[in-house]
Amino acid sequence: MDHAVERAVAYMRERCGEPLTLAEIAESALLSRFYFTRVFKAETGLTPGRFLAAVRMHEAKRLIESTSMSITEISLAIGYNSLGSFTKSFTASVGVSPGRFRRLSRDGQQGLPDPEPAVWPGGGTVAGTVSLPEGHGNARVFLGAFRTAVVQHAPLAWAVVDVPSGRPSCYSLKNVPGGSWHLLAVAQAAGVGPGPRAGRTVLVGGHGRPAVTVAADGVTSAAVRLRPVRPTDPPVLLALPALDPPATVTARPGCASVTPAPGAGARRRAAGHLRLASAAPARSRP
Repeated sequence: MDHAVERAVAYMRERCGEPLTLAEIAESALLSRFYFTRVFKAETGLTPGRFLAAVRMHEAKRLIESTSMSITEISLAIGYNSLGSFTKSFTASVGVSPGRFRRLSRDGQQGLPDPEPAVWPGGGTVAGTVSLPEGHGNARVFLGAFRTAVVQHAPLAWAVVDVPSGRPSCYSLKNVPGGSWHLLAVAQAAGVGPGPRAGRTVLVGGHGRPAVTVAADGVTSAAVRLRPVRPTDPPVLLALPALDPPATVTARPGCASVTPAPGAGARRRAAGHLRLASAAPARSRP
């Protein structure tokens, strides 16, 4: 069924400036509207309407970065009749206004809209490891907790983690508000070897579905696995920091774990105290 969703996504990308209806998109996938909506959300994590909105904002980002079109022309090209509505939607999704995004792009910069995360009273912690697929070198990873399955403004908490080739690295998102959130990651990884894969590659991933549930003043363990981008992945909208992979990465000695240290009491567990657990797999004894 993933081929049907791919056809629908390709249709959205090709005609994102047109006033598409759900019936038209479902027809492109050769499915009924009801069944298509259910299959599409199961595959992408979004309804067709939300996915189309993300595709339009992503196309706007591309046009701002790569063309000399005015912001008004771009808003019309992706189906907005009001410049004010476009500017509001773009800023809410990307984290910066269209004009500022163009200036950052021309200067060769990207930037998070909020360098300091918001403070959530009674927030919890999400911690674990980030791992890369085989065949990739070191990577710099942006990791965040989001309200939806789209990497967009504003993340509830975020971190940038360097991951070495061939082994996982630790991460910790602190002060995450209680609730169920999508744990999503975007990375740029270096290649290995002299072949065509030696260049840099964009990777995406997360904890998977369902969303991660965070308890107030508690600690949630969640492993994040990265992979190459798929055609059905929602586009990345948030203005990210530079993710140039580092030449070397110093592996951290251990990772935070939800398991309390021996002898820790209930108050210590509730307060979200962490102990260190090795990120490397345990060696078997001979």
